[in-house]
Amino acid sequence: MITESDMDQLFHALAHEARRKILDLLREKPGQGVGALARSFDVSRIAIMNHLAVLEKAGLVVSEKEGRTRRLYLNAAPIQLIHDRWTDDYSAHWAGRVTGIKFAAEAAARKAEQGEKP
Repeated sequence: MITESDMDQLFHALAHEARRKILDLLREKPGQGVGALARSFDVSRIAIMNHLAVLEKAGLVVSEKEGRTRRLYLNAAPIQLIHDRWTDDYSAHWAGRVTGIKFAAEAAARKAEQGEKP
């Protein structure tokens, strides 16, 4: 069970664009070192380490020491706990249906713009 304090830390961690980008980069390439990760940003390594500290405190990033390098990994479990709190099977079913309708409407609109019949 996720506590309100845990939720506050998660939402705080996810509120910053750079931290969300860090999570995306770790999802795409797990096990990166801090230096490799920092090269993807136009800020200091210290700034990235501060962002990582916030993400680790929220449980979104885990690290393991490998020699002098810290390998970083995304831990998506806390995000899933947030998802589980506000969704259930019923809402997931309808979310999928609504997404399908949205894609169908967008495809029909593109055809209409191109002068094709739907």
